[in-house]
Amino acid sequence: MTQAYDVTIVGGGHNGLVAAAYLARAGLRTLLLERLPHTGGAAVSARAFDGVDARLSRYSYLVSLLPQQIIDELELDLELRSRPTASYTPTWRDGRSTGLLVERRESTGTADSFRDLTGGESDYAAWREFYGEVEAAAQVLAPSLTQPLMTETEVAKTLGPLTWPWLAEAPLGAELDRRFADDTVRGVVATDALIGTFASMYDEGLAQNRCFLYHLIGNGTGEWRVPVGGMGAVTDSLLAAARSAGAEIRTGASVTRVEADGATAQTTYEIDGSEHHVDSRFVLSGVAPAVLDELLGRVGDAARPEGSQLKLNLLVRRLPTWRAGIDPRVAFSGTLHVAEDYPQLEAAYAEAAAGRLPDPLPGELYCHTLTDPSILSADLAARGYQTLTYFGVHTPARLFEQGDPAVVDEAVRRALDALDQHLEEPIRDCLATDADGRPCLEVKTPLDIEAALNMPGGHIFHGDLQWPWLDGDAVAETAAERWGVGAGVPNVMVCGSGARRGGAVSGIGGHNAAMAVLESAAHRSA
Repeated sequence: MTQAYDVTIVGGGHNGLVAAAYLARAGLRTLLLERLPHTGGAAVSARAFDGVDARLSRYSYLVSLLPQQIIDELELDLELRSRPTASYTPTWRDGRSTGLLVERRESTGTADSFRDLTGGESDYAAWREFYGEVEAAAQVLAPSLTQPLMTETEVAKTLGPLTWPWLAEAPLGAELDRRFADDTVRGVVATDALIGTFASMYDEGLAQNRCFLYHLIGNGTGEWRVPVGGMGAVTDSLLAAARSAGAEIRTGASVTRVEADGATAQTTYEIDGSEHHVDSRFVLSGVAPAVLDELLGRVGDAARPEGSQLKLNLLVRRLPTWRAGIDPRVAFSGTLHVAEDYPQLEAAYAEAAAGRLPDPLPGELYCHTLTDPSILSADLAARGYQTLTYFGVHTPARLFEQGDPAVVDEAVRRALDALDQHLEEPIRDCLATDADGRPCLEVKTPLDIEAALNMPGGHIFHGDLQWPWLDGDAVAETAAERWGVGAGVPNVMVCGSGARRGGAVSGIGGHNAAMAVLESAAHRSA
């Protein structure tokens, strides 16, 4: 039997849920199909360790780009907390362990840390000037993310001749060389350009510039906040919003084909081996564009996406102490940069590009439970247990393609060793154990992410991020083009991270696809 809806949504990640909530609230008959037994995609919480009552954010882990507008309009039951520390970066200078502390609300502590590390005032002054420009750009660009795309000329004019050239026309590395003298300071700035993006800071393709931009414009502040209850709380609230609006959600529904002619569409899916068909006016795709191409029967020459991250989930019985003497609760509560001095980042990229695992392996950690202990049982929290999330960079999928577990083990060793050189005790000695006595350490390579979430190449953005404006002064003739959600077929649109303004846990792709559908539907009815 074929069923009929106004909109069929393929994929129940956070963007699909956002789209479903908006469309159902607008009165459209909306069906969402999710392959897994649950919705949430990469934004989920799970008990990763047998017999241990700790719900970790298994894949994505912090929130910045989710607009307050979406939270308010969908009336989400969601709390996002600020972290007291922006970042801490341990390093070695003159034979001693030291580091750079950046407070979220800067006081004399940040200025003192810059002075102690760099030996002067110039890099801190440059830091404040640079991020002043970034904040001004964020104030302009953040509101535009949930509006029709601006043209490149409009954005360039608004950002001005000081910011636009270094942000959008030249490799970011050249600007960091010009602005900052200290390698640790440059490395801290550079890390936001490399999360989930495999590129040199001097890449002429500017993938690193685009990544940097998205990491620093969320809600006009660029602040990354902690979701109370873990990432699953974000998607649980979105699921509730979609259902209360009247959207129909089907899990365990594996979509096998999408046929669309621009006016009508049919989506074929399977549940428990039984095939079903859905007719609809529109199809929204929350899956990666490469997966959508397969569903549409399109075979192209587009390069396969390649993710570049190593995700470790850890549970520790206590936080380790630092050789530099910093309070562990300060160091771990923000973003902790490890082996991310600027030369280390560039050397790691060169090693990985040559097919070798970097050593040291750069990455960053943070402790969710210092800001939100609710993901632990009361017993674990009372005993001082903490969760740690590690995100390694310059670990592209190609390094793990042979499926050799020894390579994965070596990557984990190098990641932990890079941290250990700054600690009074090895982090492994602090690990909790599960019900079978195994260390509470879970590893997710790009290939693991692909297998679990059907993200080609394990790419967390479904492919390289795009500028959040129209290319050049292109004319957007359709609703899908105006909102940056086109898929090459007028009534099929991208609502996931592969949308022009996708990437990260933002809901922007879902919002914009929903707006494009509503605009298209209104045009058809006129």
